[in-house]
Amino acid sequence: MKRKIDSLRGRMIYGKRIGTAEPVFADIRFNKGLDYFTLGGKRKVNTQWLLFCLVHDLGKIHQLGSATAWPEAGKKHSSLA
Repeated sequence: MKRKIDSLRGRMIYGKRIGTAEPVFADIRFNKGLDYFTLGGKRKVNTQWLLFCLVHDLGKIHQLGSATAWPEAGKKHSSLA
């Protein structure tokens, strides 16, 4: 495994993993507080995981939307002045 990761192709693949997947899990664990599942059974655990993923995705949409949804909101319109 070390030889695979140390190869040029392995470093490129591993570099993408660090930039895409791991921050999502870190955010869900540390910022959202999911250290362990509080429910039992595959169906309930899957539902709890999907809810945490939904909260993560909604947070990203909210953050992006507040920055780009109304760029003209801060501008004064000449017709209103």
